[in-house]
Amino acid sequence: MAELYLVRHGQASFGAENYDELSPSGRTQSHWLGEYFAQAKLRFDRVVIGTMRRHRQTADAILDAMEGPQAEIAPDAGLNEYDFQALFAALGEADLAPGMTAASSKKDFYKGLKHVLQLWADDRLPGCVPETWRQFQARVERARSDIQRSGGRCVLVVSSGGPIAVTAQQVLQAPDAAAIALNMQIRNSSVCQYVFNESAMSLVSLNGVPHLERADRHEFVTYG
Repeated sequence: MAELYLVRHGQASFGAENYDELSPSGRTQSHWLGEYFAQAKLRFDRVVIGTMRRHRQTADAILDAMEGPQAEIAPDAGLNEYDFQALFAALGEADLAPGMTAASSKKDFYKGLKHVLQLWADDRLPGCVPETWRQFQARVERARSDIQRSGGRCVLVVSSGGPIAVTAQQVLQAPDAAAIALNMQIRNSSVCQYVFNESAMSLVSLNGVPHLERADRHEFVTYG
């Protein structure tokens, strides 16, 4: 079977005007991951990424660190993150507990995000959203199916925490609550490894950060 390495983007710019930009730490995480792949003598014959800027920056840093010839990068919007700002807006700041807004501290933001995701999955958000939870699930499944059908012996995919969590949920046939819980835990530049063929996919490892498992890199284990 073929191998799939599903990577979350490096740390983005939480709290900045443009979140969709790798922070200096995010660039470093991604470079180190590329070095790890190179040391493992991996060579990707397919590279698929979402269309967000942080996805491209992560993939570029990984491939630059690996050196040598790599496959061309193919974009797929099905791998993009859900619009968390639109989800907060659909709930309304007045309905969130104090401090749990899209512009609050990371701790309070993630508390608010988990609450909003649960409402979204239950179709209980009062306002309009750009896509329903079911539509989000469907586009992630379509992107995964396209990757499986397109083949390749060793495939790199760069996406975001939401699609990565939903992919694991779908492969494991787990409930929606599992995807929401996993979404809170997917680390920046982490790797989920799968084996697959055209009709089946199996999880090998989840949310690994082998390139950060050193005492002098623990501060680079991030979630945003």
